[in-house]
Amino acid sequence: MGVPGWVQDAVFYQIFPDRFANGDPSNDPPNVQSWGSAPTTWGFQGGDIQGIIQRLDYLQDLGITALYLNPIFQATSNHRYNTTDYFQIDPKLGRMSDFQQLLERAHSRGMRIVLDGVFNHCGRGFFAFSDLMENGQHSPYLDWFHVRRFPLEAYGSGAAENYLGWWNLKSLPKFNTNNPEVREYLLRVARYWIAQGIDGWRLDVPNEIDDDSFWAEFGSAVKSANPEAYLVGEIWDVNPRWVSPGHFDGLMNYPFRAALLDLMNGGPQAATGFGERDEGIMRAYPWENTLAHLVPIGTHDTERIRTVLGRSKAKVRLAMLLQFAHPGAPCVYYGDEIGLEGGKDPASRAAFPLDEAGWDQTTHRLVQKLAGLRRRLPQLRRGEYRRLVEDDQAGTCAFARVIDARPVMVAANTTRSTKNFRLRPSDYGLEVGSILVEAVEGREVGLRDGELELKLPPYGGVLLHAPQ
Repeated sequence: MGVPGWVQDAVFYQIFPDRFANGDPSNDPPNVQSWGSAPTTWGFQGGDIQGIIQRLDYLQDLGITALYLNPIFQATSNHRYNTTDYFQIDPKLGRMSDFQQLLERAHSRGMRIVLDGVFNHCGRGFFAFSDLMENGQHSPYLDWFHVRRFPLEAYGSGAAENYLGWWNLKSLPKFNTNNPEVREYLLRVARYWIAQGIDGWRLDVPNEIDDDSFWAEFGSAVKSANPEAYLVGEIWDVNPRWVSPGHFDGLMNYPFRAALLDLMNGGPQAATGFGERDEGIMRAYPWENTLAHLVPIGTHDTERIRTVLGRSKAKVRLAMLLQFAHPGAPCVYYGDEIGLEGGKDPASRAAFPLDEAGWDQTTHRLVQKLAGLRRRLPQLRRGEYRRLVEDDQAGTCAFARVIDARPVMVAANTTRSTKNFRLRPSDYGLEVGSILVEAVEGREVGLRDGELELKLPPYGGVLLHAPQ
């Protein structure tokens, strides 16, 4: 079963459910924080599934075609990576009927839903671990985890010492996936939610389950239930093993994000360094998997893009232009499109601002425009990637996405001063004619004797294609 074709056409939006929208205050916990409070590792602010449903118009207007939701299963934390029941929607997010309504309404708009699958570890309240804490060595679930000695000492300060926890955290006991009963349980979870109608899984820390046979069984279980289901792994480095047979359709392209941030923040060889690193990333993978990578520039695990780029709106917009023009499915982290700021976790998980007066409307409109251009220009979704030019001294670079010699070209100025940019497309085997359209601003650009001449403003970029 191959890579699902819909992924390369998608524009994703990642939602941290507790912080996107509160659509049903009746399911708020009694100690709910006020919306927009400083985010903490323990506090809930009331975001829920009904909130997502009520914002589908907003998301569709933005140009979003797929949602990636951070964990929604029952758990005790606001991040919900410490699952206590994999078959239940967390009551603070709503009921199963709410989730079914979300699936129905999203699918009716042509939107896909991908859930976060946390199968390496669970929470202390998970039934098997609770039994283990109660019954110790007599528990029937003794072999579901990695026990070193008793008592487990699962609470209190300090690292997990008597059992294996993810990153030695007591709150995240690690599954023993070598146990056939554990495998069957996790595969049943995977099949269950596919049967409910989800369109795929984002797999959390899959490298922590360093077992090819487990992931082959997992993929077979999911794809047999839905051949068009998307499997995307959270792998932070360049590692083609994870898209080989028996693994995933694509990966979260964090290496591209790292190269992009280095480009935007400058340096002696920023432009050529970006071109070489990015091309190396793509060469490492089969092309169909490159097109199926999820391409974020911010997530719940990173600083907000506006924060990491020094609060520069122009830098953020240029980064988004390069993101949307890059091979793979762009993924917008909720709030980045309106200028939400925040440092590392938990600051990167702030509530979506309700007051539109404080939104960065120019960036919002740019995301709308870029999403529309991806729909309209097949080169941005399926076109071959071709490096054109990088100039370290000028701080400029350009690449193209090409189908049948007809390109969409992107040129970027990554400096704080205006730069002259020249390019002769025919030198790269590109057919463009004498007139190009600058698609973001909708203006025509003429070529003089076959050469393109542009003035790129500080941190400015253009997206050019032949008139259609």
